[in-house]
Amino acid sequence: MCLASAFGLSDLDAPLIGAFLDHLEKDRGNSARSRNVRLAAIHSFFRYAALHEPGHAALTQRVLAIPSKRHVRKLVGFLTRPEIDALLAAPDRDCWGGRRDYVLLLLAVQTGLRVSELIGLRTQDVVLGTGAHVRCEGKGRKERCTPLRKEAVNVLRAWLRERSAAPGAPLFPNARGGALSRDGVQYLLAKHFAIARQRCPSLKKKRVSPHVLRHSTAMDLLQHGVDRSVIALWLGHESPETTQIYLAANLEMKQKALAKSAPMNVRAGRFRPVARHIVGDHHARESGQHFRRPGEGHPGAQPRQVFIQPRAQTPGQQFQLLI
Repeated sequence: MCLASAFGLSDLDAPLIGAFLDHLEKDRGNSARSRNVRLAAIHSFFRYAALHEPGHAALTQRVLAIPSKRHVRKLVGFLTRPEIDALLAAPDRDCWGGRRDYVLLLLAVQTGLRVSELIGLRTQDVVLGTGAHVRCEGKGRKERCTPLRKEAVNVLRAWLRERSAAPGAPLFPNARGGALSRDGVQYLLAKHFAIARQRCPSLKKKRVSPHVLRHSTAMDLLQHGVDRSVIALWLGHESPETTQIYLAANLEMKQKALAKSAPMNVRAGRFRPVARHIVGDHHARESGQHFRRPGEGHPGAQPRQVFIQPRAQTPGQQFQLLI
């Protein structure tokens, strides 16, 4: 058995990396998405090695040339308004833990915070005065403020009054007073989701995670006409292009687009411009010219001369008769 410390950079060649990636899929049963995550970490290391070990430039280039594996991109999962209401009704607010869970779930679906941002909140991060909002530190240590609705403000005000904790205390503590963990949030969400399934039949076919609540916030904003750039700013995305996945999953917008199109068995209409003789009448009325109506000049037709009294004209004003 060879220790990892005994490996040199020259031992980590492209065939070895490829064999490791195959082992992940075939022996360990990882998905193609997990394989690509591991490969991204390997690429990051070899980009670093390319700068500090230029003598292995050929090796690093071969490893960096290993492509990511294509996989089926499923539509993002999200909850509808009735499903969110069923989930929020699940916690028992007669006990301390139920009230904590209700506040956490309500804040998650209204702000779209990541689970790491939720469990990292402190009581001092909630501002309930004018322009109520919650401050959090997201990816890349970037701070952002997310506004709160009136309902969330009232619930948070009651929760902070009950907590009566120091400004640096966790907003959502566990039973021992420390901050909730990721697994703790997942556990309480699964517990309340099982109760909500019994009240909302559509939830029986769905799987939920803390990130699904984040997707639900984005879809709700998109369906209410919020611009994608604002949604990206709300969720703390680096680029508005990240919100493209929500457009692909929004069936309601596709149905509206379909309603604007004509069915296949209906003949499309043709554009009919305004009759030219009407324009001609207007210009002739302004210029006082004689003109004939369309169709009056064909053989056998009696020509009819029309004279229109001209209006007052300014010197040098010209008019053109369009027939």
